[in-house]
Amino acid sequence: MKKFLLFLLLITSLTNFKKAPDNQEKPKLIIGIVVDQMRYDYLTRYFNSYGNDGFKRLLREGYSLENAHFNYIPTYTAVGHASVYTGSTPDHHGIIGNNWYDKFLKKEIYCVDDIRYSSIGTESKYGQKSPYRMLSTTVSDQLLLAQNMRGKAIGIALKDRSAILSVGHTATAAYWFEGGNKGNFITSSFYMKELPKWVVDFNNQKKAQFYTSQPWNTLYDIKSYRNSTPDNSIFEGVFKGEKFPVFPHDIPNLKAENGNLSIISETPFGNSITLDFAKAAIISEKLGKTNETDFLSISFSSTDYVGHKFGVDAIETEDTYLRLDKDLADLLKFLDKEVGLGKYTVFLTADHGAVRVPAYLDSLKIPAKYFDAKKFKIFLDSISIKNFKSTELVENMSNYQLFLNKDKITSLGLKVDEVAEIFANELVNFETINKVVSAKTLQNSNFTKGILNVLQNGYHQKFSGDVILIPNPASISRQKTGTTHGSGFSYDTHVPIIFYGNGIKKGVSKKYYEITDIAPTIANLLRIEAPNSTTGKIIDEVLK
Repeated sequence: MKKFLLFLLLITSLTNFKKAPDNQEKPKLIIGIVVDQMRYDYLTRYFNSYGNDGFKRLLREGYSLENAHFNYIPTYTAVGHASVYTGSTPDHHGIIGNNWYDKFLKKEIYCVDDIRYSSIGTESKYGQKSPYRMLSTTVSDQLLLAQNMRGKAIGIALKDRSAILSVGHTATAAYWFEGGNKGNFITSSFYMKELPKWVVDFNNQKKAQFYTSQPWNTLYDIKSYRNSTPDNSIFEGVFKGEKFPVFPHDIPNLKAENGNLSIISETPFGNSITLDFAKAAIISEKLGKTNETDFLSISFSSTDYVGHKFGVDAIETEDTYLRLDKDLADLLKFLDKEVGLGKYTVFLTADHGAVRVPAYLDSLKIPAKYFDAKKFKIFLDSISIKNFKSTELVENMSNYQLFLNKDKITSLGLKVDEVAEIFANELVNFETINKVVSAKTLQNSNFTKGILNVLQNGYHQKFSGDVILIPNPASISRQKTGTTHGSGFSYDTHVPIIFYGNGIKKGVSKKYYEITDIAPTIANLLRIEAPNSTTGKIIDEVLK
């Protein structure tokens, strides 16, 4: 009987373990692509204008998750990259924003700043960075650990936080772009003592100067951009020196007033130079050419800069995606040649979405407002005076969080938790606030669905504030042109997830998946341990 039970147990364990096909070689290279600020509907909205070899190739030959979402607040760039690559949420990995108030240091900090390291490739301080604030390993960390630190992991982006957080703590390198008068890719002494020769050679090609020496015009006839609002829209921002947000944008003559070479970030050509650099890295670092698996993360950041300036419905945004589609086609063709068709695996996703310009929605009689920080401060002070006879109980307000002045509260003979609850109960009455929750409530409750569930996933007991606010849907804090992100609503959480290549089936799923499912799925494909704070699940249906 005991032998029979042992046999049943063995059979059960084998059926629950997904074994790779015997004839399937492991991928030589994993490429993680994050398109910054890419809403899911950019796949469908511009579909008929895409070519056959970029997004359509990934959709046609890969596996697309059509109902994939971020599962936390706030949906910012640093948080998104950390969550994609660790398979966990801010309550575990500790990256709670791009910037946040450090209640121990009593000052605002930036997610990857680290003065213990020096800049490599520049004399500025822009390279003093590291991933030390991220508390979890990434899937590339786990890959290198599994290979006894053989193989390479490299992160590339215009943004430092995107390049750094995607490849974690053991990365071979992370490179990001320094604009201004430089136009170079740089790094930190966290990774190396000097730039490799190939990076120096790439920078010497002055590609940023080349790309910004030409006007930005539409890729196709502007009349064909029927998925966007008219070109001259009052809801779009402008470059400094422009009167109207219209094509062509005279980039050469606008550079001087717009950060010189930094202007490339706000054009589609920021994505193109990122691709150029990624291709140079693949060739020069011989990625995918050894017996080990290498890892490359590429973040296309210009989609975010363009979206912020012009908004979701602008022709500029549509043109940026049509040009990115061509860049993706170029990348896939390049990988076929350099690494080998069927020898690499790609996943493509985003770090967050974006809301339509609230002023535009309001013009269509759709509820949408702007959060007025000055009005809110007056309202907050009135509550504080009414209940506590003081306006000194809030130490900092940022990222829709209140950090209470605990010393002041104690000196008044008050209790921090009680003060937080009073603020939570009264601040919800502010005109653009949807919900307010105290930290104590998040610590003592278990919200399993809805907006409070995603808020809880983004709350870190050690780092987050004492009172957390959720604005109304389509309510943001910024000027009345362009867009932003950060909420837990669908326009910010619903993003593409596409798997493609070695070990991946062809297909589509309409099931609900979360962004944290990517890392454990890639880890399972590679037969390695998932990142050490992973909360996501393996998406079994995408794997062969």
